[in-house]
Amino acid sequence: MTATALKKELSTYLPLLSARQQALILDMIKNILHVDSKEKRISLEQYNAEIESALKEVKQGKSISHEDVLKQSRKWLKRK
Repeated sequence: MTATALKKELSTYLPLLSARQQALILDMIKNILHVDSKEKRISLEQYNAEIESALKEVKQGKSISHEDVLKQSRKWLKRK
């Protein structure tokens, strides 16, 4: 289906929905697109500071190896 056909079909169905249903559809679309109007992007400085902080923690041994994470996740899956 082409984009034009999709838009036409959507414009046909949307008016048939209640205001609440339309709001739910809008929320679903935002979730699909990961749109959060309250979310703000961090600055480049903040981004770099967080990376530096994470690297410092790794150097201090405050991390978990990939292998240990896999072992732990296997244990979680066995519990189900």
